[in-house]
Parts: sequence; structure tokens; C-alpha cells
Amino acid sequence: MVTIKDIALKTGVSIAAVSKALNHLPGISAEKAKEILDTAEKMGYFPNTAARMLKTNRSYNIGIVYENRLAHEYFSQVLEAVRNETSAKGYDLTFLSSEGSNDGYYEHAMRRQCDGIIVAQGNFDKAELDRLAASTLPLVAIDQQFDGHTEIVNDNVGSTEDIVKYLHEMGHERIGYIHGEDGEVTRQRLTGFYNGCAKYGIKVPKKYVIAAKFQEPKDSGLATRRLLALKDRPTCIIYPDDISYLGGLTEMEHQHLSIPDDCSCVGYDGIRLSRLLRPNLATYHQNAEEIGRRAAEELIKQIEHPQNYKVDTYVIKGNVQPGATVKDLAVK
Repeated sequence: MVTIKDIALKTGVSIAAVSKALNHLPGISAEKAKEILDTAEKMGYFPNTAARMLKTNRSYNIGIVYENRLAHEYFSQVLEAVRNETSAKGYDLTFLSSEGSNDGYYEHAMRRQCDGIIVAQGNFDKAELDRLAASTLPLVAIDQQFDGHTEIVNDNVGSTEDIVKYLHEMGHERIGYIHGEDGEVTRQRLTGFYNGCAKYGIKVPKKYVIAAKFQEPKDSGLATRRLLALKDRPTCIIYPDDISYLGGLTEMEHQHLSIPDDCSCVGYDGIRLSRLLRPNLATYHQNAEEIGRRAAEELIKQIEHPQNYKVDTYVIKGNVQPGATVKDLAVK
């Protein structure tokens, strides 16, 4: 079995230097750390997990709380960024779920000896999440709010303000908004929508704003039908996400309407599908990679430096991704 001493002899450094490199600790240059890590991999070194736990009082295991959202490309991108960042720092990931188990999130996390938890945005048992947040485990939330814990959020207010600005510049004054289920994210996006409309002098009839479920094309299709049936129907409809737009697309095809000539459309998320559709979808691109990376980075800071860690909220901006589904009404 390869030991730390063997790696030290091979690389010509001290055992202490090898230990720092393997545990991603300061006190050694990035170049030398990479050389040591590469050598350890080539020699087939595997750390003694039990010994490391005794020495550091950490399992190097991070829990991810999620519920039925991994099929969504945005969440998959967030998760990939979390995995890349935690792996680079020597941590493993464990998915925590209440499905098929009598354990709650807290019990599952303790049984898996998690050093900390990342809560991804989704639909959860709130009482279970509150219990987890009230524990002593370090926790970072993505698009969730928990008192005393760091939060990494998409710019939900600014994003819908930016969408309205884009549509205003394209000459649209009658804008319908199909939003997702009630929750903090939806409330923030609605605030941004109304703020943007007020800023640009756009009037919003109550009938122009309709609720639908996230990621449910059929639901958004029915909401689209209601908007299209209005005598003074919107010239553009904003959808809660790019998948929901497909429901609107289907409904317009059933009514033999053309996008964007008869009605313009805007999605949300900026998943790869939005660029593959024809016409390509105008949407708001969330910076999933930065959201996931920052969540992992902040949690590891909490775990490794609990005494001087400062809880904060980080708002991650994305950008409007123009597309061919919005007609330029400003053209004279």
C-alpha cells in the first residue's frame, strides 16, 4: 500500500508538504501541490478515510438536499458546478432525500456524517428543512431563505426587470406574464416584472398576469389560451421557464398563429433547448455554473473556517438572451 512517506520520497519533499497537498491546505505552492497530487495518483495512493476523520474531525462529505429537480437542465448545471468545486477541494457529495425513507433530511445527513449541506431550490417539506436549518450543520441555500445561513440566489428581481426593458426596447407595451407557483422566487420575479413595467410606463391589466406550474407545458398552454382569447391580447407573453414555453408554442400552433408575427414569446433559464428551437427562443440565461460554484465554495469556507465565516447573501446575475421569438415592433 502506498503511503504519504512513499510520495514524499518520490517527489523529494517533506511528509508535511505531501499532507498539505493531499488535504488542499495552504503553505505550499500550487505548482508543487499539483505535482504531488499527480504523483500520488500515478502511484495509486488512496487516503485512509477513517484516519483522516480522526485527524481532522471531518468526513469530507457534503450533503445535497433535492427533490425531483435533477431532470431540469438548469439544476443539472448547478449540480455539475457544485461537483466540480467540491471535488477539487477533496470533498464527496451525498444526495439527501426523504423519499422512500422514514428518515428526515437531518437524520439522513447525520447518518451519512455530512460536514455540511447545500439546499438546492425546489419543492420541499418546509418543516423538515426548517429543522435541518436549525441544527448546527453548516448550510448554504440556493434560492431559499433561512435565517442565519448563507444564500446564493439568481437575480430574480433584476432578471424580470431586464426582460421588460428588452421588450420595451423592442416596442412592446402589452406584455402578458405567465408565472410559476407561489413562492419566494415567483414573488421576487413578479416584483421585478411590475417594477420594470412601472419604470417604462407599461400598464399591466390584472388579466395579463396568470399563474401556472413550473416545468408544465400543458399548464402554460392553457394559460396561453386564456391570454390569446382576450380582445386586447398581449403582443408578447413571458413564460416561467423555457420548458413551459413549449406549451405556449403548441397552443399557438393549434390556433394557426405564428411566432413572433402573431405573438412574441420569452422564456426563462436559458437552457440549451432554447438555442435549438426554431425560431430560437428569447430567454433569460441564469448563470447556473457560478451559482453552483459559489454555493460549494461558501459551504467549504464554513466547514473549514467556522470561527471567522461571515453569513451573507450572494446575488448572481445572468443576462437576457435575445432570440427570434420576439418581434421588433419599434421598427418603423
